[in-house]
Amino acid sequence: MDSPQSHGTFSDEFKRETWKHTLLFSFQSLGVIYGQISTAPLYVLGTIPANDLKSDETVYELFSFIFWTMTIISLLKYAFIVLKADDDGEGGTFALYSLLCRHAKVGLLPIDTSANEVMQYEVRSSFKVNVKSRAWRAIAKHKSSHYFILFLALFGSCMTIGEGVLTPALSVLSASSGIQRSLSYMSHKYFSSQRKQESISNALERYVPVPTACAILVCLFMLQHYGTHKIGFMFAPIIIIWLLFIGGVGIYNIFYWNKQIIHAILPVYLYRFVRNTDISSWRSLGSIILCVAGSEAIFADLGHFSKKSIKIAFVCLIYPVLISCYAGQSAYMSKNLHVEDFNNLTESVPRSIRHFFSVLSLFASVVGSQATITASFSIINQCLALNCFPRAKVIHTSDKIHGQVYIPDVNWLLMILSLTVTIGFHDIVRIGNATGSAVISGMLITTFLMSLVIALYWEKNFFLSACFLIFFGFVETMYLSACMLNFHKGAWYLVVLLALSLTLMLAWHYGTVKKYEYDLQNKVSTEWLTELGPGLGVSRIPGIGFIYTDIVTGIPAFFSHFIANLPAFHQVLIFVSFKSLAEPHVPPSRRYLIGRVGPKDYRIYRCIVRHGYCDHIRDTDDFEEEIIRSIGEFISMEESDFESLTSPEGRMIVVGKPLPGQNALIPLDDTDSTVGSASLANNDSQISPLDKIGVPVKKKVRFMLPQNCPQMRVSVRDELQELIDARESGTAYFLGQSHLIVREGSNFLKRFLIKTYIFCDKNCRQPPVALNIPHAALVEVGMVYTI
Repeated sequence: MDSPQSHGTFSDEFKRETWKHTLLFSFQSLGVIYGQISTAPLYVLGTIPANDLKSDETVYELFSFIFWTMTIISLLKYAFIVLKADDDGEGGTFALYSLLCRHAKVGLLPIDTSANEVMQYEVRSSFKVNVKSRAWRAIAKHKSSHYFILFLALFGSCMTIGEGVLTPALSVLSASSGIQRSLSYMSHKYFSSQRKQESISNALERYVPVPTACAILVCLFMLQHYGTHKIGFMFAPIIIIWLLFIGGVGIYNIFYWNKQIIHAILPVYLYRFVRNTDISSWRSLGSIILCVAGSEAIFADLGHFSKKSIKIAFVCLIYPVLISCYAGQSAYMSKNLHVEDFNNLTESVPRSIRHFFSVLSLFASVVGSQATITASFSIINQCLALNCFPRAKVIHTSDKIHGQVYIPDVNWLLMILSLTVTIGFHDIVRIGNATGSAVISGMLITTFLMSLVIALYWEKNFFLSACFLIFFGFVETMYLSACMLNFHKGAWYLVVLLALSLTLMLAWHYGTVKKYEYDLQNKVSTEWLTELGPGLGVSRIPGIGFIYTDIVTGIPAFFSHFIANLPAFHQVLIFVSFKSLAEPHVPPSRRYLIGRVGPKDYRIYRCIVRHGYCDHIRDTDDFEEEIIRSIGEFISMEESDFESLTSPEGRMIVVGKPLPGQNALIPLDDTDSTVGSASLANNDSQISPLDKIGVPVKKKVRFMLPQNCPQMRVSVRDELQELIDARESGTAYFLGQSHLIVREGSNFLKRFLIKTYIFCDKNCRQPPVALNIPHAALVEVGMVYTI
């Protein structure tokens, strides 16, 4: 069977995609997705030590490896198979993991540990496994397999982030070295003294590559805030010129130097390499794998473009041009083994256009770094939504394509780490070794998760899934073994990056889960709140109180702690919970689940905001208005037979954006609030004192009741009017301020993870900022969590 169809407005937009849009997306993808793989010729053969290239036969064998590696991994695996495993238009390691969470029940995230029927409610007809295979039953039964799959997803995400650090340093430093060689060549024309030439060359080699690379890297990361759309249009022309140039030079070199290089695509050359290999030659495969660096970004950046546009760009342009380029470079190398730096791409370019090539390669290297930076943003955005990364600000740079995001904090962190690599190593061979290890490790993770998707989501037989795993896993394991031989020559830095990023993700996920479990164990029943009244000294004050909590039933412990110390709460209470689902997008029409807490006259509501891992809802300016509008729709729909479910607290209704003309509450901008309305006539005395004295306050939308709505019941109208009056009286936001304490006797690992979580929680983006809560209306209640 084909892969199940996607849902949502994002996918629907791509289903209606015309050829005009396809070509436009293909053009943009050149500057965003394909920059890394297109600029790989700058360093693939150049990172192989010249001593390992002993003869023209060795060059033939290495080119054969390049050809078959690009054909098997980039073309067959990614372009034709993995791209089909999108999650509603999203790609990457976490997209595969979310598919398994939904269809193989392997989730370990907080949303999955909640075993109540509220969050199990699915509006759309979800995909179900018709016949539960032996593998499905084994994975669902053993909890250890769930932890292992989550670990793999986080490991793969860390590899993508590692590429985002290493690839910019590698590609830009490679191009800067080409500039240095061009300047050295020019200096030889003006100075005849051999000693003077060597002195200038040494000075250029020392002071040009690294400072130039650092300056370019700073400029590159400063451009990221413009977003994928603008960057794609800026960078795509550069990549097109670059591809045409290296493709043309490659074809020229084939015919000028060695036409026989075409025969090297025969698999017999692979056999000869393996038969005659030794440790030094096998180690060179760690550089060859860089020819497919950027293939993982093809899948990870899927949310920025469409599958059709990505595949067309690769098959019709990228693949044939790169094969021509590598063939041409190999043809030159096979006849010039005696030339200094003969394995550098710059040397294979005719001298008459070499200076132009050096400048062009510098621009292309900047573009080449974009793919991994964009992929890092996409992966971290998914980790954020699934509580596997500390809170950070996410800026959506496109209103039409949800996957196009920019994360400022991550951007500057990547820049600092990339500069550190460039200055610390200042050697493309060492950086190339680390990059190759990151590339192949990420590919292995994708292969394993993809084999599970084939068996459990696509419902293919186990044999086909095993064939996929064994075939691609064997090829990639072979390259991984070659990369491990270079561990002491730069690849160790990847292990340091992996340890830091994986520890950060695991600690944040562990701390989040433990906090959630504590909240579940210490929540108070709803009866406790509804039984409070004036007889117990508890009073209701005008206004609306928003209580943000992770639990979807019961009263959070921090709010009961607040009531016990200050016996008063607002006339309207709304418990708001954000719940991320293991899918990329939740349509606005299905986003809100609204219900009551206690009897109707208590005016206490619960709002569960369901969102996908690529949705952008938390820090929007109109979020409060959306909640109040949804409460109003719930009040008007409650008596009708609308689609609903029964939760432990009663009936809950799915509420989305109302159709025009069907609003229970009509929004009015405060500049239009002078419009005569009976529903607002009594609110003049409730205007904020800050407004009267001229203190600037945040603008907010005001509401009124529809004028002509005879079918609306009196009780419904009264409750809606009370909601409007409460909004006009003011709003307060209640948040729990958690202080985690490790229980006495806990082991070292638990203490370390919790301490790391506490450190991240104190130094990352704070919840009031992430929720866009005004500071003056915020009430934080401290709670000690003993974990």
